[in-house]
Parts: sequence; structure tokens; C-alpha cells
Amino acid sequence: MRVWNLPNILSLSRVFLAPLVMVFLTLRGQFGNILGLPFGDILAGLVFTIAALTDTFDGYFARKHGMVTNLGKLIDPLADKILVIAALISLVQLQRLPAWIVVVIISREFFVTGLRMIAASEGIVISASRGGKLKTVTQIIAILMVIFNLPGGLFAMWIAMIATLWSGMDYLAEGKKLLT
Repeated sequence: MRVWNLPNILSLSRVFLAPLVMVFLTLRGQFGNILGLPFGDILAGLVFTIAALTDTFDGYFARKHGMVTNLGKLIDPLADKILVIAALISLVQLQRLPAWIVVVIISREFFVTGLRMIAASEGIVISASRGGKLKTVTQIIAILMVIFNLPGGLFAMWIAMIATLWSGMDYLAEGKKLLT
């Protein structure tokens, strides 16, 4: 099986799109305004949306066409984390999000990644849970709401943080035996 297949290329594209989101967000004043939003925010939101959509398509193509690879198993979740963390850090820099919310979200990501590494060393696979998928969807929606400065963006980020913590507890419960 080829390592450089469509699903892996889509996953890897998220890694390369993440810095673009950061550049557009942080250089937002350089581009002017459209519809009351800095053009950089619009570009960042569009790039973030495209990158987030690749997450849906890479998994679909990998499973449907039997293109699941070890590289894909590594790069897909890593790319998701890079994209979300890049956007969150930029939004903190722009003072649109409190840093502590971002630290809570990033801490959960490190914890679950570490738990999966321990499981993998024991030959156990911890698959993405429904809670983990819900967490991802709420994070993407909340980040887009904050990027586009929509009303309720901070509230949506609170919901995303709660979903993030909830799914982290799910993974903790599943991996409890590995930690004891």
C-alpha cells in the first residue's frame, strides 16, 4: 500500500494549513476590512474551514478505499491537534480567548495522546470515541465563531472546553487499567 495516498495527503495538508491560519489571523490589520471583519480573519476562517473539512474526507477515503496506513494513524490525530492548537494560540494572542481555556484544551490533548502512546506500547488501540468526535466538532464550531467574531463565540468555546474535558474523562475511564 502506498504511504502517500489521498487520505495521508489530506491529513498532512492540515499541518501546512495551520500556519496559514495563524499568519492570516495575526496579520489581520494588513489586509483591510470586508463586511466589518478584517480580511485576514475572513481568510483565516476560510483556510481553517477547508483544513477542518479535510479531516472528514481523509477518514472517509481511508476507510472506504482501504487506504488506512500507520502514517495515517499517526498524522491524522496529530494534524487535528496542530490545527486546533495553532488557531487557539493565535486567538489568545489577539486577546479573543482567555489563555486558561486554551491550556485546559491543550492539556486534555496531551493527556489523551500520552494515554494512546501507553496503550500502543501494550499493543492496545484506543479508537476515537463519540465524545472525542463531538469534542472536535464543538471545537471547530467555537473556533470559527471566535475567528468570525460571531455573537456567542466565547460561550461556544466554553461548551467546547466542557466537551473536551468530558471526552478526556471518557478516555481516562477506558485507559484506567493502563495507568494502574
